Amino acid sequence: MSKIQQPSNQIKLTNVSVVKLKKGGKRFEIACYKNKVQEWRNGVETNLDDVLQISNVFVNVSKGEVAKHGDLKKCFGTTDIPDIVTEILKKGEMQVNEKERDHDLSALRREILNLVAEKCVDPETQRPHPVGLIDKAMTEAGFSVKQNKTAKSQVSECIKLIQSNSTLPIQRARMRVRVTMPPADGKRLREKILEGAEKVEDDETTKDEWEVVMLIDPGQFRVINEILQKECKGRGRIETMTFAATATN
Repeated sequence: MSKIQQPSNQIKLTNVSVVKLKKGGKRFEIACYKNKVQEWRNGVETNLDDVLQISNVFVNVSKGEVAKHGDLKKCFGTTDIPDIVTEILKKGEMQVNEKERDHDLSALRREILNLVAEKCVDPETQRPHPVGLIDKAMTEAGFSVKQNKTAKSQVSECIKLIQSNSTLPIQRARMRVRVTMPPADGKRLREKILEGAEKVEDDETTKDEWEVVMLIDPGQFRVINEILQKECKGRGRIETMTFAATATN
């Protein structure tokens, strides 16, 4: 049985993302590594060689049709490949096939699900819900994943939807912390520190120190700690008393 020959100009690429841009009435494409386009757009990846599978501009990547110099000059005003590639990366549209899109959405949904499970508790027991229950609640609430957004940026919306549109009782986990510092610093920073509080349980000033005990979102711990390091120069401190305490109204 004779071996079928591939056309010599046919480019067989794996793990490819094609970014397309229409300009000057013509279509231009570049072949990139999957996942690298988003990293480049987010500023995580800066090396074009690590983003591109082939350092060239095409009319059709899958057919291996390279764009003509004349068309590049006419449409982009230059024939400099890195400059043109940069513009296509910035403004172009990424093509993903249906199977890949479904896989990506499924992975993104799983990431959101795990983040919600980490950040939330049952208000009654103050314990985390099983992931399976949260998965059902997301479906019940009609939560739909947005492919162009990170998992982290979709968590808050997901929690709100579960709270309003599902039968699962859920609340963000809270951290109980104590913040102490000299009274002069307390007077100056009180408003800034209390901004991060869900609920203030104790707020007391003596001649030696200002002390506040409060419930915060775990993400606020780092914010408050940075304020203390920057503003108090070692005179203030934050300590965790308990974790996953829920704020009650």
